[in-house]
Amino acid sequence: MAKTKLVLSFPPSKVEEPVTYHLIKDYDLMVNILRASIDPLQQGRMVVDLSGDEKQISRGLDYLKQSGVDVEPLTGEIRHLKELCTSCTACVPFCPTKALDVDRKSWLVSYDPEKCVVCHSCVEVCIYSAVEIYPQ
Repeated sequence: MAKTKLVLSFPPSKVEEPVTYHLIKDYDLMVNILRASIDPLQQGRMVVDLSGDEKQISRGLDYLKQSGVDVEPLTGEIRHLKELCTSCTACVPFCPTKALDVDRKSWLVSYDPEKCVVCHSCVEVCIYSAVEIYPQ
């Protein structure tokens, strides 16, 4: 089974169409929405994890492109800068995968890059700039 993380950008004309439904139903893909921002009749952006047969993923990507949805690979990685981190834990409740967590004994924030889906939630809430995005 192949897997890929993508950023989908929807034009206003496609925001209210069942694009993810078609990826699931017509192309037999598993779609895990990692992050989404949709403004009806304006624009939309989704970060998704697509899983399925390589041929079906390719067909699904062709469908998206033909539908006018801009498809880009999710690039970059989150880096936790321990020297800037005060372990205030502000980022921990915003991390949907628990890649950022706090040790309840030491109260230090830890980061597991294997769990990270690069959703950017931690970057937006860290007032100390202790998490940042680096290109891969």
